[in-house]
Amino acid sequence: MSDDLRQELLAAFGIEHQEHLQAIRAALAAVEQGRPFDLRDVFRRAHSLKGAARAVDLPVVEEMAHRLEAVFSRIGEGGLALGAETIAAVQLGLDGIEGHVAALQGGAPSEPPAAAQQALDRLLGRAVPEAASPQPSRPEPPPAEPPAIKPPAAEPPGAAVEYLRVNAGQVESLTGAVQALAEALREQAALGAGLRALEAEVRDLRRAWEAQPRERGAGSRARDFDRDLMRLLRHVTRLGREQRGGAWAVEAALGGLRQRVERITLVPAEAILGSLGRMARELVREAGQEAAVRLEGLDLQADRRVLQALKDPVTHLLRNAVSHGLESPAERAAKGKSAEAEIGLRLAARGGLLVLTVFDDGRGPDLERIEAVAVQRGLLPPRATDQPPPPADRVLALVFEPGFSTNAAVDRLSGRGMGLSVVAEAARRLRGSATLRPRRPWGAEVEIAVPLSAAREPVLLFSAGGQTYGLPSRGVERLLRRRAAEVETVEGKPVLRIEAGGRDVIAPMIALPSLLGQAASPIPVEDGHVTAVLLRSGERRCALAVEALHDVRTLMVDAVDTPGLEGDLVVGAVPLGAAAPALVLSPEGLVGRWLRDEGRLAAAGLGLVAAQEAREAATILVVDDSITTRTLEKSILEGQGFRVLLSVDGLDALSRLRSGEALVDLIVADVEMPRMDGFSLLQALKNDPRLAPIPVILMTSRASSEDMRRGLELGAGAYITKQKFDQRELLATIGQML
Repeated sequence: MSDDLRQELLAAFGIEHQEHLQAIRAALAAVEQGRPFDLRDVFRRAHSLKGAARAVDLPVVEEMAHRLEAVFSRIGEGGLALGAETIAAVQLGLDGIEGHVAALQGGAPSEPPAAAQQALDRLLGRAVPEAASPQPSRPEPPPAEPPAIKPPAAEPPGAAVEYLRVNAGQVESLTGAVQALAEALREQAALGAGLRALEAEVRDLRRAWEAQPRERGAGSRARDFDRDLMRLLRHVTRLGREQRGGAWAVEAALGGLRQRVERITLVPAEAILGSLGRMARELVREAGQEAAVRLEGLDLQADRRVLQALKDPVTHLLRNAVSHGLESPAERAAKGKSAEAEIGLRLAARGGLLVLTVFDDGRGPDLERIEAVAVQRGLLPPRATDQPPPPADRVLALVFEPGFSTNAAVDRLSGRGMGLSVVAEAARRLRGSATLRPRRPWGAEVEIAVPLSAAREPVLLFSAGGQTYGLPSRGVERLLRRRAAEVETVEGKPVLRIEAGGRDVIAPMIALPSLLGQAASPIPVEDGHVTAVLLRSGERRCALAVEALHDVRTLMVDAVDTPGLEGDLVVGAVPLGAAAPALVLSPEGLVGRWLRDEGRLAAAGLGLVAAQEAREAATILVVDDSITTRTLEKSILEGQGFRVLLSVDGLDALSRLRSGEALVDLIVADVEMPRMDGFSLLQALKNDPRLAPIPVILMTSRASSEDMRRGLELGAGAYITKQKFDQRELLATIGQML
């Protein structure tokens, strides 16, 4: 086999083996959540993995896959129970395969995963050698020529080959887009022929005019000329119409082609981030702890460059979660937690953003400790005991400062204070943000939100201070135009009172030059009105006063150096044709600058929904397929000060809860709904350790005692029939459960 062919096969195997490992892990996760185990599929996966490893001459992987195949066969025969010990051994085997292949991809020889082999052998009842690691059925290639996939950087220019698996439907779609563009260009070519014919007609008309004998009457010559001129005008009108249509067709075809090409660059997150689960499990084992490592949403398609840039930051976060998030069994028992800890990575797409969340159910952020370290380092001023603490979001943002660490000692995992600053810097380079917050009921989570694409992004263009700027549309909540008389003041600062989520928000209004560190500027007023862009970062809102709004365009955002401006305020620049490029500003950076400059006002709740009381109000998710019922319940609950979210059925509610986009304190759900009814929703919630603690009230039009018993057995906190619906009963029940 030639070296080139072997490299091609190894590259293809690198993709294929990850797909098989991901599918087997998903099947094991289903068992842990109480769902059926697809034995036929995992057996087929192990068998296919064995055959693929044999094809590329990887005997260690082939032998490990054979062991897994034997384990699944024994489970199918009833000779082996799929319990915790079996799942742990299979997970260790999967990690062993992944680690072995990863070492080969890094260009280094790799020893057989002895611990994984021994764990599987114990399941199968084989004798385990005491000293040396079990030898594979065939010897490995000599170390001098390891079967490695060399990293691209180590290859000569042009020699490295990277393979990307592309869906056949995407290729067909791309072919169709190319054909549409070719057809549009052919029409443009036909239009060019028409223009040349028109040019020839104009020349003929001029020659005919000059060739007419002078003795002809002026009136006769004018009539002939006018007739020919009208004919040419009709021709020009027709060509102009065709040109506009052709230009639109070319633009549409180019847009379609661009979209399809960009889709081909998308890969499942599993292909880039899948190995982090194995790394986290190894760290947990090395720490001598027990923790379930959960990876969610890795089937999400995203830009390969974005995922690659996020791999190191997410690695830092997982290491940090192991260091800060794991508690001793005694600590967990004292707090009423399960014996097994939880660490995880969740991916989701939200509003044009790729959102990665690393979470744990450990101690959670210690605000007092963070504040003390910040004061010690000069990041916060000391405060008297009678002064209120700074806003929690401001305190938590400080952990992303370089060198910041609350660990008293430095160990192998943490303590140097570099991990979270690396995370924040990577997010900024990708025109995104990083946020730390507490996780309910326990623990902490760090969210990285970046644009899905590494290149093009929708940008709002506007003018302020005599210059044109851009804002990523993902950070813009609303565009405002208000009478100048509606601008109020708080402690001498201009503010706008707006409605958000059914509640009042007093949002600070700031002129952009002031935020950028330029001379203080008044709020621009035109025709008695002010124009503003409402920015949102987390729960904070700011109204950015501007002179004029121009357009929203999908543009290529390029990196740019900005002397005199802090790096967190600018995410890049966009070209504007002949005009100078416009700086694209960071919504999160602008809101963060206001938080730092106006800490006292921020602590008073400015820019938050109805200040502190509203933030502490419970959030209730109402799930009902009837818009009338949803509206009625929403009105009743909001009248009592609750924050209310709505879902149209159980599947919609479950998706919303698992995405983590909102923290819900209680669920009121109908029983009879399409797609997923209330019983199925309740069962899914109780099978998810993250969602199981949320109390649920079931409401139904059926007063069947059997249904009521079923709901309560599934874990509902209460069961209310709609025939006897009394809002006082509902509110009293909610009060008891909260």
